[in-house]
Amino acid sequence: MSIYLNTNKPLKNYSHLYRSKYFVDKSLIIEELNEVILTSDRYVCITRPRRFGKSSVIDMLGAYYSKGLDSSSIFDNLKISESESYKEHLNKYNVINISFNEIPDNMKTYDEYINNIVHQLKKEVISKFNIKDIDENDSIKRILEKSNEEFIFLLDEWDYIFNNNLFEENQNDFLEFLRNLLKDEPYVAMCYMTGVLPIKKYSSGSALNMFDEFTFLKDRKYGKYFGFTEDEIKYLCKKSGEMEFSELEKWYNGYYTAKGTKVYNPRSVVKALLNCHCESYWTNTGAMDEVAKYLKYNTLEIRDDVIKMVSGEEIDLIIDEEFRAGQRDPKTKEEIYSAMIVLGFLSYHDGYLKIPNKELMKEFEKALRDKSFGYVSQIIENSRKMLQATVNGDTATVESILHDIHNSEIPILQYNDENSLSCVLTLAYLSARDTYRIEREEKTGKGYADFTFHPRRKNDTAFIVELKKDENVDVAINQIKNKEYIEKFKKENEDKKVLAVAICYNSKDKEHSCKIEEI
Repeated sequence: MSIYLNTNKPLKNYSHLYRSKYFVDKSLIIEELNEVILTSDRYVCITRPRRFGKSSVIDMLGAYYSKGLDSSSIFDNLKISESESYKEHLNKYNVINISFNEIPDNMKTYDEYINNIVHQLKKEVISKFNIKDIDENDSIKRILEKSNEEFIFLLDEWDYIFNNNLFEENQNDFLEFLRNLLKDEPYVAMCYMTGVLPIKKYSSGSALNMFDEFTFLKDRKYGKYFGFTEDEIKYLCKKSGEMEFSELEKWYNGYYTAKGTKVYNPRSVVKALLNCHCESYWTNTGAMDEVAKYLKYNTLEIRDDVIKMVSGEEIDLIIDEEFRAGQRDPKTKEEIYSAMIVLGFLSYHDGYLKIPNKELMKEFEKALRDKSFGYVSQIIENSRKMLQATVNGDTATVESILHDIHNSEIPILQYNDENSLSCVLTLAYLSARDTYRIEREEKTGKGYADFTFHPRRKNDTAFIVELKKDENVDVAINQIKNKEYIEKFKKENEDKKVLAVAICYNSKDKEHSCKIEEI
């Protein structure tokens, strides 16, 4: 945890960001916040998943508002400098920064934690304003009043103890601490608070009900300031000169603001641009086994949905309530999905739920390999055998594997709707994603191929899969040939062979048939 008053630390941090190659100007959020200073709307809480730029905005606000600094050399070059309110608020306020993360090892109890915060804050205020008339029992609130000053509070990772399940018996005490420190106090010019989890609600409301909350699902005001927009990424791609927007879009697209603006995880995009290579950068930074953890809360109820989403489908679902700080482990499907949306593991927009992008898709694929998913994990375990059988032209093994999957006790894999066969194929070939770029319904030749498998390694065999229900395999093979689905592969590598794979299901005898030809 860190606490400081009117220091140059935020300016130093923001200067580093400002000088970085792929800096994006988000300073216009300041114009909107200037409007609420010293008003009844001065309590603002913005929550977003990790890596969406929350701490960067905190540093920017500290650098802009803090007294005793001159940050005009940076902000004169940013969009905020064109605002009428720019000069009025630049470096005009006492700023108290509190980051609630990282509890020292010697603090074992909530009282030690909160007393340390109070002690540091008292020390800062007393020292900065040379307050003399102090009783040893004076509260921090009383000391702030004695300063006769107004403060902007910038609170980062406010939900740290909730997010990490710390001091569970005292979490309501923490909310009361914040309420008593901030609510209706004349020394609060503004309080800007940020974290991952929305504020805990009681039956009668919230201890922090003075805050206007702007959450991942419902923020219609500040959404564009957290995450990169498409236009911002296109600008960065031009600056790079080496990365194509389309590649970044495949890997990191999939999140939306409440107003429908597409936003991308900034950290992953910047890392991809710096390395000129797309991979799962977000998942390399933290406990992404959380994906598996949340799926395990009610595996049976959500299993079919997860299979569909891994197959690229969206789930039609209404989610009204957001997962909040202090909630116990989610139990129902809606609670699990709500928690995963808040944490950024799933994307939700216009009533549809989905895995947002390729970066997160890899984590869901890993999660499905867990034994808690029962036969699904076994299917995935066997998927390397399915791939090998396909490239070797072993149609009997392909048919046998599909027959076993279809006969499982998993409803979605028993062809109860038109997308079920595609779900089966997705699981059967899941391990192929390690070495192939797999496209579903890809435009190629004179139509759209059901599945195309583009090798990432030069010695692997490309293939096209066409699915048919109650049709002959020759019909499917002829469709691949007549509609010239091979065209995309010719452009990629003319010298390599391509396999046409026909997979058909007969609903009467409930059998699969397969034919594989080189074209």
